[in-house]
Amino acid sequence: MRVPAAAMWLLLVCGVFHCLSAYEIDPQKLQGLAKAKVEVGHPERVKAFVTQDIPLYHNLVMKHVPGADPELVLLSHYYEELDRIPLSDMTRAEINNLLRSLGFYKKANQDDPVPEEFQFSPAKDSPWREKRESQTQSSPEATSETSIPESGRTDL
Repeated sequence: MRVPAAAMWLLLVCGVFHCLSAYEIDPQKLQGLAKAKVEVGHPERVKAFVTQDIPLYHNLVMKHVPGADPELVLLSHYYEELDRIPLSDMTRAEINNLLRSLGFYKKANQDDPVPEEFQFSPAKDSPWREKRESQTQSSPEATSETSIPESGRTDL
C-alpha cells in the first residue's frame, strides 16, 4: 500500500507539534512538591477547569494574573516555586490527568472533607514532622528541658 506524500507530511507535522506540546515532568525539580496554584489571565481558555475542577482539588488554588497565559505553578511547603507548566494547549482532561499524576487529591464534592492520609498531598508527609524528628534526635537535652512538669501545669 502506497501512502500519498501529502499524508506523510501531515503525519510528520502533527507528530512534531504533538511532541512540542507535551510537557515532560522532571522528578528532580519536584522534590518537596506540596501545593500548586493555577495562574490565569484569560480564564476562557481553561474556564471549565477553573470553575468546576479547581474547587475540588486539595492544595490547589487559582490566582488571577492579568494578561498571563494559564500556567500550573508547583510550590514547596514554603511557597518556593519548583516548576511552571503551561496549560494553554492542554484539555481539561489532560490537566486533570496531570494533577492526578502529580499526586493531588481531588474530592468528589467541594464540601467533602479531605481524608487524613491526603492532608499534605501531593507531598508525601508533613515537612514539620521531619524537622521535629531531627531536632529530637540531635539534642535529647533540649526535649527534657521543655517537658511538662509533674504537676501537669504548662503555664509555669
